[in-house]
Amino acid sequence: MSKTSPIARLRRELLAWYDREGRSLPWRIRPEARASGAVADPYAIWLSEIMLQQTTVPHATPYWHRFLALWPRVEDLAAAPRDDVLREWAGLGYYARARNLHACAIEVAGRHGGMFPDTMEGLRALPGVGDYTANAILAAAFDRPASVVDGNVERVITRLYRVATAMPKAKPEIRTLAGAIADPERSGDYAQAIMDLGATVCTPRSPDCAACCWRFACAAAAAGDMERYPVKAPKKTRPIRRGTAWLVRRAGHVWLRRRSDTGLLGGMTEIPSSAWSETETATPDPPFEAEWTRRGEIRHVFTHFELRLDVHESEAGAGWEPETGYWAAETALDAEALPSVMRKVLATRSRR
Repeated sequence: MSKTSPIARLRRELLAWYDREGRSLPWRIRPEARASGAVADPYAIWLSEIMLQQTTVPHATPYWHRFLALWPRVEDLAAAPRDDVLREWAGLGYYARARNLHACAIEVAGRHGGMFPDTMEGLRALPGVGDYTANAILAAAFDRPASVVDGNVERVITRLYRVATAMPKAKPEIRTLAGAIADPERSGDYAQAIMDLGATVCTPRSPDCAACCWRFACAAAAAGDMERYPVKAPKKTRPIRRGTAWLVRRAGHVWLRRRSDTGLLGGMTEIPSSAWSETETATPDPPFEAEWTRRGEIRHVFTHFELRLDVHESEAGAGWEPETGYWAAETALDAEALPSVMRKVLATRSRR
């Protein structure tokens, strides 16, 4: 490819910008550090990529530090009880990722001698590693040619080319366009650079086009309609599901139980509740006869629906024992693998 071709210039300008302006992230090896002999840690990079799949860098970073402090090597994570991993993951959401994280660590430690595969096929065979994550690890950990396309990259590419197709149908087109630009010689730096461009310059609202190294080639900037991209399909109305949560106390303890490994919040701990239904139903029968106090309603938004739980609280008598679950000390609830929605249920008690 000619050094004066449009794609060559896009690569050159982006990498020069990254060398000057790229973010310093704890799992990232900056070009100047690599020049001094620093080597990427595939385990640390894999951990960051799994955590960042559905959240932001500021939110994920403290979790990343805590996981590495608790489990410095993939073998340590593999040997950890899964309940401990789920507990530390609580607050990051999408808990199937935590189960897959643990399963992946076990496989890497047991079948690969603690070494992450350095091929697309090898990485894709690991639990919880899809195309995006495999490409990100290939590029950032092994500096292999790869095209990494996350939400930031999608935004940059759709603006650069004014991609008119609405999301998510535009994804194949975006991957093709992004793959054509991806630099095969500095793959890791290029992947980090284009994500940084989207995160810090080509932002969803009020993009800083004056500071953009790709301003010279950006079709949306030339047209002045940057914020139109990526084009979004009309939003579907998010359905509402309802249920009743039973907050049961006894002698400084709370009744908890573990959810099934499959399905939403799989393997996590919960405040027992009725089924979550989109149809209006009467308040179900409580788990035992007692004086129940309604504490209020909590609302929690999941990806595909909004949950509204009516919280009822009571003290259990000495003769009642739950058929499932266990009693957890109220002073130790921070150590339980309770997802955010269940911590909202517990928080209703503080508003008495």
